Amino acid sequence: MSLYDYFQTTAVFVVGIQLVFGVFRWIYQNVIGPNFLEPRNLRRYGDWALITGATDGIGKEYARQLAKRGLNIILVSRTASKLKDVAKDIEETFNVRTDIIAVNFTSGIEIYDQIKQQIIGKEIGILVNNVGMIYPSSPDLFLNIPNRDKVIQEIVNCNIISVPMMCSLILPQMVQRKRGLIINISSIASVLPSPSHTIYAASKAFVTKFSDDLGAEYGDQGIDVQSLITGGVSTNMNKMVGAKIITPSPEDYVKSALSYVGYASNTSGFLAHSFLTLSIRLVSFLAPSYAERLFKNMMLAQRDESIKNGTYTPAK
Repeated sequence: MSLYDYFQTTAVFVVGIQLVFGVFRWIYQNVIGPNFLEPRNLRRYGDWALITGATDGIGKEYARQLAKRGLNIILVSRTASKLKDVAKDIEETFNVRTDIIAVNFTSGIEIYDQIKQQIIGKEIGILVNNVGMIYPSSPDLFLNIPNRDKVIQEIVNCNIISVPMMCSLILPQMVQRKRGLIINISSIASVLPSPSHTIYAASKAFVTKFSDDLGAEYGDQGIDVQSLITGGVSTNMNKMVGAKIITPSPEDYVKSALSYVGYASNTSGFLAHSFLTLSIRLVSFLAPSYAERLFKNMMLAQRDESIKNGTYTPAK
C-alpha cells in the first residue's frame, strides 16, 4: 500500500467514525433522551426559577410549566401590570410563591443593580434568559431599518447584554451550591443564513456561542447550560402561524424543550425544528450561495408584502 493509499484509507475511516457517532449522538439527544428516558427532576436545582421576558409567549409558558413542577417563580419583564396579572394567575393555579421585577431590558446596565437587590435571599436554581426583540416591523436590508441606530442599541442591550449580565448575577450562587440550570433562548437564525435579519441573527449567534462556552466552563461544577435554537413558535413577537407540527404553540414548545434538559445542551428543543435545522444546515453546507439567496429572497418577499399592506415603511 502506498503512502497516499494509507492516508486515503485513514481519512475515510476517521470520517466514517465521526459520521456514525454524530448520527448516534443526534438521535440520542433529539429522540431517545427526550422521549424515552426519565426527565430531569427540575426541583433538584433549587427553590426558585427566574424568567426574563415572562409576560408573553415562551417566557410566560416557562413560568407556568416550572411553577407546575413546584418551583417558585420570579417574573422579570417591562410592564408591571402584566407582571402582576401573570403572577396572580400562577399563584392561584399552581399554589407557588411569585415575585415580580419590572425593568426594561432595552435600557442600560443600571437595571441589573435593581434586579440584584430584589433577588437577595432567594435560592435561584433555574435561570431562563428568554427576553428578546426582533426588528419592530419587518425584515429588511441593514441600511433600510427605520430608526436604525436606536434599533441597534436596543437589540444589543436586550438580546446580547442581558444574557451575560443575568448569568453574572445568578451563576455565583449556583456554583456555590454546585447545581443550577441556565436556559438561554437563541434562534435558528443564529446558525443559518439570515440576510435581512442581520442584527437580530448576530445577537442570537452571540447567545449560542456564549451558552456553549459557559457550559464548557461550568459543566463540571454541576451547572447545566442549555441554548435553545428555536424555530418558529406562535408568539406575539414573531407573529408566526402555521401547521402545529412546524409552528407549535408556546405551551407545546416549552413542554418539549424541558424534556431535553440533561440530554442536549445545544438543541432546537423540538423534534420538527431539529429536523428543519439539520436539513437547512445540509443545504447551506452543500450550496452556501444558494442558501443565502434563498433566505434573502424569502425575507425580502415578506418585507414587500408588509410594504404593500401598509404596515411597514423602510428608512429613506
